[in-house]
Order: sequence, then C-alpha cells, then structure tokens
Amino acid sequence: MSNAQEFDSLGLRPELLGNLADLNYTEMTMVQAKALPLLLEGIDVLARAKTGSGKTAAFGLGVLNKLDVASFCVQSLILCPTRELADQVAKEIRRLARAVPNIKILSVCGGAPLRSQTASLSRSPHIIVGTPGRVHKHLRDGNIDLAGLQTFVLDEADRMLDMGFTDELNAILAYVPENRQTLLFSATYPEAIAAISARVQRDPQTVDVTEDEQPAQITQSWCSVTRENRNAELVRVLRAWGGALNLVFCNTKLDCAEVDDYLRGEGIVAVALHGDLDQAERNQVLVQFSNRSASVMIATDVAARGIDVKDIDAVFNYELPPQRDVYVHRIGRTGRAGKSGIAVSLVEDREMGRLLEIEKALPDAHLKHCGIPDAKRGDDTLVPLMTTIHISAGRKNKLRPGDLLGALTAQGGVPGAAVGSIDLFDTYAYVAVQAEHASKAQRQLNGRPIKGRKYRARLRR
Repeated sequence: MSNAQEFDSLGLRPELLGNLADLNYTEMTMVQAKALPLLLEGIDVLARAKTGSGKTAAFGLGVLNKLDVASFCVQSLILCPTRELADQVAKEIRRLARAVPNIKILSVCGGAPLRSQTASLSRSPHIIVGTPGRVHKHLRDGNIDLAGLQTFVLDEADRMLDMGFTDELNAILAYVPENRQTLLFSATYPEAIAAISARVQRDPQTVDVTEDEQPAQITQSWCSVTRENRNAELVRVLRAWGGALNLVFCNTKLDCAEVDDYLRGEGIVAVALHGDLDQAERNQVLVQFSNRSASVMIATDVAARGIDVKDIDAVFNYELPPQRDVYVHRIGRTGRAGKSGIAVSLVEDREMGRLLEIEKALPDAHLKHCGIPDAKRGDDTLVPLMTTIHISAGRKNKLRPGDLLGALTAQGGVPGAAVGSIDLFDTYAYVAVQAEHASKAQRQLNGRPIKGRKYRARLRR
C-alpha cells in the first residue's frame, strides 16, 4: 500500500482531483492515507476512526471514483445511524462530486414523507445515503433495487448496533448482492462489530488510526452550583470560558427548553435541539449553529447523536450525565483534529457521587475545581458574526448554491466575502450572511428573481 499523503498520488479521476484542489483538500488525513488506496483497489475495508477524522471523504471518494454516471441504477448504498449523520454524509459527497455532472445522490431517512422519497427513488439515484429503518421499508415495498450495487458502506456501525438496528441490518443484507465491496467504519471495535464484519465482508483489510491520532487537548473543570442558581451560573461560565461555538448538554428535553429560554432572556443567541422538534426544525437548529448564526446549542444526548459540527470551542455540562461513557462522548465534541478545547461541568452537592465516579474511571482526566470569574470579558465572543436567511425554495426547485450566491451579489448586492455557507434542502434553503449585511441580503433575495421566479426570504434569529 502506498504511503503517499497527497491526493494526486492516488490515481483519482481528474474531475475529482480538480474539485479537491478547489475545496483546499490537499494533504490526506490518516484514515484517508491508509484506507483510500485499499478502497480504490476494490478491497473490503474495516476501519476504526473517530468522528471528524475525514472518513466520509475517504469512502466518498472511493464510491465516486468508480461510479458510472451513464448507468441509471443504485451503485452505492451508505447506511448511517441517524438522520443528521446521513444528511451530513450526503452533503459531503455532493461537495466531493460537484465537478462530475449528473450524479444523483438521495438521502433516504425517517422523518421525511414517504411519497416524495418514493418519487425520487423512481428516478434511479446513483447513491443512496440513509438510515436502516427507512431504507429497509423502501426495500420491502419494492422502491429500491440493489441489483446493480457495487459498494455497501456501514458508517458508524458501532452506534448503529447500540441504537438497536441489528434486525434492520440483517433484513437489508437479504437484498444486497454478494458480489460487492463492503466498507465498515466504526469508532470502536466491540465483539458485535467483528461479528458483523465476518458476515458482510470478504477478507477485509483492517485500518485503525485511533492510536495514531493526536490525543484531544481538552481542559476539564467543574464548578459548584445550587439548584436555584444553576441557570445564572451557566451564563457566567459561558461568558467566562465560552467561544464562538459552544455546546451545552442537558439530561432532559424540558431542561433544554428552559435553558434556551433563559439564555435568550440574557441576550445570548441560542438554539435548542431535542426530541420534540420535527425534521425541518431540527435542520434549522443545526444549520444556524454550524454556520455560526447561533453561539450556543443546547442539546440532549439522544438528539445530538450523529451530529458532527467542526470547531466547537467548548462543551458545558448543565448537569452531569448518569454514565461516565456519556460524559466522555460529550466532551469529545471539542478539542478535535489536534485543536484544544474546554469542558466545564456544573455540579450540585447531590451530583458529587457522579463526579467522583468519572474521576475514578478517568484518572487522566484531571478535572479541576474552579471558581467562576466575576468579571465579564471585554470582547464579543458570544455574539454571532453571521445571520441565517431562510429561502422558500430548494433542490426540487432546481436551485443550486451558485444561484443564491449570484442573486445576493448581483448589481450592488452584498459582497461575496460576506456570504457564508449555503444549505439546500428539498423545498427550502438557508444562507448565512455576515450580520451587518443581513437586512440588505434579505431585500436582495426578496427583490430579485432566482431562475425566473421570486421566492420569499426571511431572517432566522
């Protein structure tokens, strides 16, 4: 296997290579350098890699490099444990594929209308990214034909098993042709992963980059609070140690809603992610946080599964979780890719037993008891630099990111440098704009036709 670290050493299709250069993907991550040469040779791979390691680009490039656009059939099926992760994977593969015309990539997840998914499936997507339950339903109903499948990917397979998808995976395997390449990515290697690999893979090569990855540099501390002052103390720790992107974990959805209301009342731009949101509301919350229109996201552990937002500056435990493994997973959202991070926990006297269990189980954690500084920092770290605009049209209206960017910047509009990320969904879209240009950007979008039609643009705050 080649030890080369540059993408142009792999023999990728020229259009993929050119797009990687445009995306500033030059040097491969560890999992890409070790797995991609195997993937491109058609070898089954069992890879152990953490979230944020670049694994999506690894299997995404492997899938795209051998895809035949002229063959109108499902050539790759990628299964993910959650809707959010599936949407993120589909979005990343679309970015990697944008220089290759006419590739059809479809997200097939629960929470979306079955009828519209069935209609989209009838138009023969090349790549399906979905969750096990919904993919199995479409297979059972005859809406998906996998006869032409080349590549089968299980992403975050350990989490899929943890979430109880074993029966669905077993059922899906009955529809998958034997002559295929199977890629299995997991953050951990429990016995169940070895068992499923033995069932679905042929002589897989193992790639494990977890030992080679730079350990997270996370400063962990805890602060004493009472039941009565917990919300006020959360505001103080956010203002003392928070950054541009902060994740606050609560144990219940009721706490999420209460903390969201309290932070907003204190002038902090926050969004809440919990189980009572429908899919459109969840999408909006994730977009606003990831595009830096909100400085704080409050989430429950279940709602945050599968979410991969880069460059989170700090994680705050509004309350300690009951299990130490959950604590480890929470704080692991910061300090990724060699960067440093901060983790702060609010602890009442009644929670000291949980704290001691965490410290005993994680002797290298070095949790430090800290007082909260009284003085507020002089900067505006918690003030978002961006504002999100909602547009009442999306992929089904044939919109592309360039259409929205062109409408925003045309004839004295906002500067191109003021436009941030653009997120397209089936029937709506979001665009992030620097806050000082938000009102002008909204007027620009409302006042100009996009592809011959006018659509409504609204600010989301």
